[in-house]
Amino acid sequence: MPYTGSRRVDVVGAVLAVGVVGLGGLGWWVIRRKREHKAALIDPDLFKSPLYRHGISGQTLQQISLGGMMIALPLYLQMVLEYNALQAGVSLAPLSLSMFAVALLAGKSAGKRRPAAIIRTGFGLVAFGVAIVIPLVPRVDSGWYLAVPLLIAGSGLGMLVSQLNNYTLSPISEERVGEAAGVNSAGGSFGLSFGLAFAGAIMLATLSVSFTNMADASKVLSAAEQQQVAKTLEHDAQIMSNTALKEQLKGQPPATQDEIIRINTHARHRALQVALLIPLLAALLGLFSSFRMMRLPDPRPSSAVEGMALG
Repeated sequence: MPYTGSRRVDVVGAVLAVGVVGLGGLGWWVIRRKREHKAALIDPDLFKSPLYRHGISGQTLQQISLGGMMIALPLYLQMVLEYNALQAGVSLAPLSLSMFAVALLAGKSAGKRRPAAIIRTGFGLVAFGVAIVIPLVPRVDSGWYLAVPLLIAGSGLGMLVSQLNNYTLSPISEERVGEAAGVNSAGGSFGLSFGLAFAGAIMLATLSVSFTNMADASKVLSAAEQQQVAKTLEHDAQIMSNTALKEQLKGQPPATQDEIIRINTHARHRALQVALLIPLLAALLGLFSSFRMMRLPDPRPSSAVEGMALG
């Protein structure tokens, strides 16, 4: 029976379901321990503050966006444009440099605007930058075409970095700020890991489904070749450059080589575009949350969080 990629999608879904159940179970356990007046890993009363809830969710969504881009964009540059590590790093420099520069500038001028407004602008810029990259993926032949959208997305991330940590910890009392900062940092780490893992899993699942479906629909590949493609993907679906694929196809008829290269090109583009939907969706969720932040009172400056590292 030909492999259609559904098994890989099922595995991704199962892992996500286990994660959701695990988080739900942890929350239930913490609340129960609190009600029984027993020690717990996290004090659930921290989440009674709407500023803290919105801040930590924004921190998590920001890191999901960053993680999703950090898995999809290097793969695109190295496997599709066939850049080496140095070239890929230079092409991604607009993202990291703009993020760093804007974080410094926004942090210094933060008093002139509401923090929620800066956070809203930040998520909006991230979503806009990623949205520009998605249609460019199959059309460009140089990383320089991505410079402007990466500058936009990096500027948005910089705005978020400059505000979210202080916004999240502002309502927390001085004696509990260490605990709250730990939870905030854990939320950011979880978001980054989730963005990397989920975008990568979605990318491979999409590649597998797209490649198999296009191979099955091909008028050039024989039934035996289609079966071989499906069998190979079942055990080893990976983003592969056309140059590396040509090496593996040596000895195959020219028509078969050309058809598989064509399918690989289209499948990679589709997989990378779908993977970029993860940071885009996270940024849009953050943008939606920021409008709710605008209805909350501005956080008061807190000396307890001064000098703390950004989460």
